[in-house]
Amino acid sequence: MNGLWIRFLKPAYRKEPISSFVVIVGMVDASIGTFGERWSLLAFGLGTVGVALALRWWQIQQREAQLTEQPAKYFLPSQSSRPTLPMLSAAKRHPPK
Repeated sequence: MNGLWIRFLKPAYRKEPISSFVVIVGMVDASIGTFGERWSLLAFGLGTVGVALALRWWQIQQREAQLTEQPAKYFLPSQSSRPTLPMLSAAKRHPPK
C-alpha cells in the first residue's frame, strides 16, 4: 500500500509543492480531528483540503484556457533571407599527405 501512495504522491508533490503541502496539512488535521474526536479540527481539515483542491483545479482550468487562446510563436521567418548554401561533396576534398 505504501508503494502506491509514494507512486501517486511523489510526482504530485514535485509538480506543485505548495498546493500539495496544503492538502497534506488539511488531511493531517482531518485525521487528528477524526481520531481525537475534535469535530472542529475535522471540519477545518476537510475545508482546507476542499479549498486547496478547488483552487488547484481552477488554476489548471485557467492555464488550459490561456494555452488555447495564445497563437503559436514562430522564431524563424517563413522564407530565409539568405541565399542557399552550396552543397558539400566529399569528391572535392583531398586527403592529407
